[in-house]
Amino acid sequence: MRGAVGLSENFRVSCSWLATDRGTDARSGGPGDSCPGPAMSGPQAPEPALNVQGDSTTAMGDEDAADDDDGTQHSHRMLSFSDALLSIIATVMILPVTHTEISPEQFDRSIQRLLATRIAVYLMTFLIVTVAWAAHTRLFQVVGKIDDTLALLNLACMMTITFLPFTFSLMVAFPEVPLGIFLFCACVIAIGAVQALIVVYAFSLPHLLNPQIGRSAHRALYRRHILHIVLRGPALCFLAAGFSLFFYPVSYLLMATVIFLPYASKAASWCRGRLVGPREPSAPSVEFFTFDLQEPLSKERVEAFSDGVYAIVATLLILDICEDNVPDAKDVEEKFQGSLVAALSVDGPQFLAYFGSFATVGLLWFAHHSLFLHVRKATQSMGLLNTLSLAFVGGLPLAYQQTSAFARQPRDELESVRVSCAIIFFASIFQLAMWTAALLHEAETLRPSARFGGQEHAFMCAKLALYPCASLLAFTLTCVLSRFSTAIFHSMQIAVPFAFLLLRLLVRLALALLRALRGLAPRTRDTMDPRAPLLPAPC
Repeated sequence: MRGAVGLSENFRVSCSWLATDRGTDARSGGPGDSCPGPAMSGPQAPEPALNVQGDSTTAMGDEDAADDDDGTQHSHRMLSFSDALLSIIATVMILPVTHTEISPEQFDRSIQRLLATRIAVYLMTFLIVTVAWAAHTRLFQVVGKIDDTLALLNLACMMTITFLPFTFSLMVAFPEVPLGIFLFCACVIAIGAVQALIVVYAFSLPHLLNPQIGRSAHRALYRRHILHIVLRGPALCFLAAGFSLFFYPVSYLLMATVIFLPYASKAASWCRGRLVGPREPSAPSVEFFTFDLQEPLSKERVEAFSDGVYAIVATLLILDICEDNVPDAKDVEEKFQGSLVAALSVDGPQFLAYFGSFATVGLLWFAHHSLFLHVRKATQSMGLLNTLSLAFVGGLPLAYQQTSAFARQPRDELESVRVSCAIIFFASIFQLAMWTAALLHEAETLRPSARFGGQEHAFMCAKLALYPCASLLAFTLTCVLSRFSTAIFHSMQIAVPFAFLLLRLLVRLALALLRALRGLAPRTRDTMDPRAPLLPAPC
């Protein structure tokens, strides 16, 4: 049902960019003359409104019956499966980095450079996977329904995506051997080819498309535009695969270009429009493939993908505990005289690191959840910032490995805590940036209670600023102090939930104090104006 709400909202939004189609069809008597709009002339029979909330049992029953008749079905379950799989694939690619074998005597500058290189490659591949997910999201905002053929094509696309972690492991283990890069690029090319097949097949059967696109007279132009966008990334990966055979650094540059090319292209077209003036479009543009910063995204799919990343990161933490901290029965008998409690107490710092890391993951999800409770519409800029935040959230298992593996080496504690603080800072600061991007267009993107002057605005600002400030403070302490124990760091992580509760209390007290002070101030004409309240009314 969640997918139905998002799809219906996208239908309603998409009517604006089809105004030209309606005008053309109204004049020519084409299929668009049943869609009401200002470009129509003369009395027309109004088209029944779309059921945005999808809560009409009768309408849903009729729709399901129609789907059974023509062999189509809703894509809700397939999209949920795809979102879960893509979030898993994007997150588990941190495993080759976290499982890098490093002994304490090896932890020097060269090993730190190796880890930094692997982290950079992880971030790049994570973002490439999210580019594939974003393309999948846009594609199924255009494709409204599926049949068996589309479902099988989507499975072929998912199968290729599941092979990406293996190719990434090869890239990490053998960075100077071109085979890993070549296979990774081949997978991206195959993903693009399957998505192109989905486009061609869906446009050959208009009843599978978004109804407004299916009735459009410019359907062929839409198909050409979408194919151009879908195949642009695989074309760059084709060049990267060729360069990997004789000069692999260029391959990494081309793969990074896949991530930022849409936005660079949009910036270039904006600059060209400023210099030579806007270009007259030959047909209405497809709103879901424009890469405008305010392009609407499916809020439900953004939430589903994000929840998948947080869930997998939390699961990876306990998998490390199960793998590394379950004592061997023979060791318990020989070294600890059969006392399992004594054997487990040796790994006390690792358990403390687990609870601290899980608290961080859980509270970052809590902040993300609170943010999207107040979001009405997700935009392209918010999706990009969310992707960057999730990329660093996926690195939290590395932070756990660093702080737990070097718990017994004091000289390395500062380095491991700094790595953890940096990862937490970037994961949380991009959440705060996402909130800022929403505030820039708050009338469209936020609910009234979260806008400036709303009841929840001040608390949301404080909640999203807590983790960036706390991680920055901890990082500063590691630079000032000569010793900063990982045990203290993990204890601070576990104490942060209480800081959230204290923060809510302090924000409420501060707002109550400000309201009291405002009540004591002399009433002027400006303060009596109810149209622009600076503070929420008392509860």
